[in-house]
Amino acid sequence: MRFAMNHIAAPKVDLVEFFEMAKRLGTTEVEIRNDLPNVVATWAPEDVKAAAEKAGVTILSINALYPFNVWSGDLPERAVAMADYAAACGAKALVMCPLNDGTPVSHSQTVAALDAMKPILTERGLTGLVEPLGFPISSLRTKAEAIAAITEAGDDGTYKVLHDTFHHHLAGETQFYPNRTGLVHISGVTDPGVAVADMLDAHRVLVDAADRLENIAQIRALIAAGFSGPYSFEPFAEEVHNADDPEAALAESIAYVKAQL
Repeated sequence: MRFAMNHIAAPKVDLVEFFEMAKRLGTTEVEIRNDLPNVVATWAPEDVKAAAEKAGVTILSINALYPFNVWSGDLPERAVAMADYAAACGAKALVMCPLNDGTPVSHSQTVAALDAMKPILTERGLTGLVEPLGFPISSLRTKAEAIAAITEAGDDGTYKVLHDTFHHHLAGETQFYPNRTGLVHISGVTDPGVAVADMLDAHRVLVDAADRLENIAQIRALIAAGFSGPYSFEPFAEEVHNADDPEAALAESIAYVKAQL
């Protein structure tokens, strides 16, 4: 399987070192971010591209455009700026996350946003990775909903869904869409005391034997169904971010996942 590395797996590691670390871990695909750490606001895109080329890694995506499904205010301007940055730094895609504050967003609004975003992506040769968020307050919780909106917007390959093992579990999804999936995010939850409905990003750690999200079962199902794309580590927990040796921790999680498969 193809492992990839999201910069949030080691946000305190400098970008250049992060690229080199990813390569040492046997991964040649990475994701950069506009939040933690905010590479987009602190690095010139041409410098990001040069660093990636020097390290021998491919930038899968910038994570993330939010909230993509409310096409108003400054979102169109931010979408263009992020797409320009992605094209300039050599990224292949933009991750697109829905509104996640309890406000409902209709199917038609989501389709309209996808329609508006499509020319921005296509003119720059980018893919839009639509990531449903499984939280109870999310305006787009499931991949089924996302695929329905993508289909109505015209399924010409501009959009793929992003399968996040954490959000798949939170939303109670059972269906897999390997042919519609462009990227998988993997992370685990090991806290035995938190209910599924109360799980938050802060609970997301690296995948190990104590994982409650059934990452291994999800990965097996995706592989069996024919998905051959990358699996990118995306842990949000501070204990991961503050690890004394993030490279060793990631190597251990990679080894665990490989051993289970």
